[in-house]
Amino acid sequence: MLKSVIQEETSGCGIASVANILSKTYPEMKAIANSMGIYAEDESLWSDTQYVRKMLSHAGVDTSDDQLDFESWNMLPDLALLPIKHNQQGGKNFWHWVVFKHINGENFVLDSASYLVSNIRTDFNEMHPKWFIEVKMHNQNIKIPPATKSVASVGTLVPRAPYVDR
Repeated sequence: MLKSVIQEETSGCGIASVANILSKTYPEMKAIANSMGIYAEDESLWSDTQYVRKMLSHAGVDTSDDQLDFESWNMLPDLALLPIKHNQQGGKNFWHWVVFKHINGENFVLDSASYLVSNIRTDFNEMHPKWFIEVKMHNQNIKIPPATKSVASVGTLVPRAPYVDR
């Protein structure tokens, strides 16, 4: 069954997104990130792309060199990191990281936010990425789990409680 890693810290979306790509648990990915000097509390994790790229590179996963302009959900590669919930604080851009996957002809987003009823999202009109990072899985030891149920059966998303996520 397809699952999404849930972030265990308010600002842990970058670590959780990389965990979703690498099929790791949040605690496993957090330990790896911390050993690399990357911490969820560091606001650069959700305001800069270098940390998610560094974690993926450490696992042997390549990413596009640049952020690529988002045009449409159907134009995305099979696997991508996307920033949503763009906002500015003190003149600095921040966002929430999610993972886009295209498997067996279906598009969906793994969103680690703990307040969602379902973290497998298909409500594309509610997410507004401006750009994306292509993720290139060349390492044969890292597998993208197949979708085992139709993502159309996931249903609508309803917030569990008020929550502010970066």
